[in-house]
Amino acid sequence: MQKTERFDGHDLEELKLLALFNLESMQEGLQVHHNAGEEAMAAMTRLHAKGLVTEADGGYLTDLGVTAAEHLQAVLTILHP
Repeated sequence: MQKTERFDGHDLEELKLLALFNLESMQEGLQVHHNAGEEAMAAMTRLHAKGLVTEADGGYLTDLGVTAAEHLQAVLTILHP
């Protein structure tokens, strides 16, 4: 079986944004401002298209977004105890 690259730059940008959400409070959202850079703005738009956040510029996590962020934070905890 041949190994292929599992992550690209787009994936990593999306993961970085998901990691910023505070799972302790669902009342806190994120908004990507124009000065955040094209990569961050595009990543948030992709997260919205995938149904993980409520707005193209951020907003709040959807139910699917919460699940994804919880799994990501679990992986980060394992990697960086």
